[in-house]
Amino acid sequence: MDLVAIEAIRQLKYRYFRTLDLKQWDDFGDCLAEDVVARYGTQAMDKPLHFDTRADVVSYMSENLGTGIITIHIANHPEIQVDGDTATGSWGFEDTVIVPDFKVTIRGGGYYQDTYRKDSDGQWRIASTRYERIYEALTSLEDTPSFKLIANRWDPSLQH
Repeated sequence: MDLVAIEAIRQLKYRYFRTLDLKQWDDFGDCLAEDVVARYGTQAMDKPLHFDTRADVVSYMSENLGTGIITIHIANHPEIQVDGDTATGSWGFEDTVIVPDFKVTIRGGGYYQDTYRKDSDGQWRIASTRYERIYEALTSLEDTPSFKLIANRWDPSLQH
């Protein structure tokens, strides 16, 4: 068992989610292989999202998850198998998306299935990623009269 590689891959997936949520697009892109195969999609969207390059993933995320959308992703239960310079992994995840302008919150969870590759620069990157949802729930914040966003990293008027 290659514990060094497993830990590097764990750190990679954590960095993937952190940089996505913090909208650090260059660092997010560096988590992905140039030829990454990414399959995303939710019931809240009108179609699945399929990408076959790092540039396309980063472009879509940066254009559609701007500062008007708050996200947080929590990943756990990693199961990682390493085979030389490639690996596979499964991750349980939960995510929350808050869209203040549309007064909605989306919560969900499921399992990611990833493959990883150690690139020529010695860094592990995500070579493919997809997930299967266990659940996804949409809540109108207008139906929740007590909802009040009291902190938002992206809204200067709500920073202390």
